[in-house]
Amino acid sequence: MKSELEKMLAGELYDASDAVLLAMRINARRIFTKYNQIPFENGEERKEVLKELLGGFAGGIDIQTPFYCDYGSNIFAGDNLFINFNCTILDCAKVTLGNNVFFAPNVQIYTATHPVIASERIKGPEYALPITIGNNVWLGGGVIVCPGVTIGDNTTIGAGSVVTKDIPANVVAAGNPCRVLRTLPD
Repeated sequence: MKSELEKMLAGELYDASDAVLLAMRINARRIFTKYNQIPFENGEERKEVLKELLGGFAGGIDIQTPFYCDYGSNIFAGDNLFINFNCTILDCAKVTLGNNVFFAPNVQIYTATHPVIASERIKGPEYALPITIGNNVWLGGGVIVCPGVTIGDNTTIGAGSVVTKDIPANVVAAGNPCRVLRTLPD
């Protein structure tokens, strides 16, 4: 029989009130609260706390505070990640961020979702779908990335966009719902 954690990571319905998942979320909150209180100039201390919080990152990382997440352990980043102020990542499923990814302020990444049928939703189960953001991607201010989305390499997502479906590489996309506005040269 699968644990609730295994179900969550497999994209199946799971019980978020499970004791193991609750303990993991409490631990993440403890760590990001600590991170959010470290002075900006204490770069090495900030990086050490991110090593404790995140699933992994390849190198250069700069996450402005405040920063929030559900678990942290499901967030994996390449080199040269910049996340501006007030980012929230609900990482109930894996969140993969490529190299040279930049987030403007107030970006929200949501892997968590719920059944759309009300009678099922009110019973409490939820599920999560992974999000992948390729290399050299810029998300403008206030962008929301919804569960299960992949954003291709070298793409820019305009401010205020709600990304509900995959966006290809080498494009500028914007809107609600987000759609491709133009193709960029390789």
